[in-house]
Amino acid sequence: MAGSDDVFRAQGTVTATLRNASFKVKLDSGHEVIARASGKMRRGRLIRIIPGDKVELEVSTYDPTRGRIVWRHR
Repeated sequence: MAGSDDVFRAQGTVTATLRNASFKVKLDSGHEVIARASGKMRRGRLIRIIPGDKVELEVSTYDPTRGRIVWRHR
C-alpha cells in the first residue's frame, strides 16, 4: 500500500483460506475482500490466521476488493 491517505481501516471475519497466503474476508459492512497477511504474520508463521478469526484490514481506496491484514483479534 502506498501511503496512509490511500487506505482505510475496516474490520471483518476471515471466511476462507486461499493459496499464496491470501484470505477471503467478509467485512462488517457486508463486502468481501481478498486480503494478504502483512509483516511478521508472513514471517515464521507464528501468527496463524484461520477461518472464523476477527481481523483488522487496511483496504485500498484504488481497488476496494484488495486489502492487507494488519491485526488479528483474539
